[in-house]
Amino acid sequence: MYLHSLDRDNTTRYPALEQMTDNPYHLWEDHSKDSSMLISARGILSDEEFYIILPFMIYTSQLINNCAIITNSLILVVNVKLGFSEPSNISLTALAICDFTLAVLFTWNNLGIWLTYHNVRLPFHGASESFLTGGAQSAFLSTTIAWITAFISFERCLCILVPLKVKRLITPRVTFVAMLIIILLTFCPSFFIYMRYKFVWVFNPYLNVTILNTIPVNSEFAILFGKIYIFICGVIQPLLAFSIVLICTMLLVVQLRKISSWRLSVTCAKRQWVQPEENPAASSSAAEARISRKEERLIRMVVAIATIFIMSYIPICIGLLCDVLIERFNAYGVYSRMYIVSGYIVSLGQPISGSVNILIYYKMASKFRSVFRRLVCLDRQEQEKA
Repeated sequence: MYLHSLDRDNTTRYPALEQMTDNPYHLWEDHSKDSSMLISARGILSDEEFYIILPFMIYTSQLINNCAIITNSLILVVNVKLGFSEPSNISLTALAICDFTLAVLFTWNNLGIWLTYHNVRLPFHGASESFLTGGAQSAFLSTTIAWITAFISFERCLCILVPLKVKRLITPRVTFVAMLIIILLTFCPSFFIYMRYKFVWVFNPYLNVTILNTIPVNSEFAILFGKIYIFICGVIQPLLAFSIVLICTMLLVVQLRKISSWRLSVTCAKRQWVQPEENPAASSSAAEARISRKEERLIRMVVAIATIFIMSYIPICIGLLCDVLIERFNAYGVYSRMYIVSGYIVSLGQPISGSVNILIYYKMASKFRSVFRRLVCLDRQEQEKA
């Protein structure tokens, strides 16, 4: 969501944005060979349309981010009260931490763009610096969220495939280590972006000030490293995680249907031929049925989380493919305005998904619902009314 698609005609309205247009350091290496490509063609959106859509997208995005921050804060408090004896609590807590951090990074990115849009004079360029310290990291954190969701879905699949061994395979310690490995391999590489870009002090003649700005490192090694780095971390990893979530979710849905059909057939048979009070073994099978229903509720919750994630991540996958397949579809190319607007639309999916998770937990997890109601004093209010 780089805010670099600004025409020279609009610098009288937004002079603080002029530096982004006229500063040659902000051109990609492919564009710097042709001086006629100084971001003059914007494509599709006119000036008026762009400057109407942009603030609307900023405010909409921030409203959703605020909801994600509040809801994930509540999820973290509830999960801490529940404890971490169950592996699922650890992975769901890691997911909530990532959703919370993602909303904070989006907030910082929105703030930088908003300050630049409203011509607020700062010792640094708001849009550029907030992108490099927030927007870029948020893209990698989305990949982290994808892999955590993939791990949760895979763990539920193991419960179906090897139900007798899964408790020995997936322990709380194993889950904790897995979360650390996922974070190290998906989010920590975001800091390698500072090998491709660096902070410099740039003089802006329009404002007659020197401000902190960002320029690309145009060495051959940095350019090659950047292309490989973006392809692996920005394309391969997200699409692979998305594929794992999709496959595991399909397997879980199929298994849920089999479990429901089996339970229905067993229930009908018991009603016809077995009297529970006359058969001691029936009480044992009833206890096993209660355990299986608990597992089934957890599977349903994971399927709901994964389904919402898939729906929110499909636009991101489409955006990644467009970045790779469509030439000059970036913040500096001829479609820069559409790139910025589509980037905002695509980025809405993750905080929406993070905000909705609390509703899934409340609906499908009885322990979470009980602790949450005590936390917000709902049970006390009902007792007072009674």
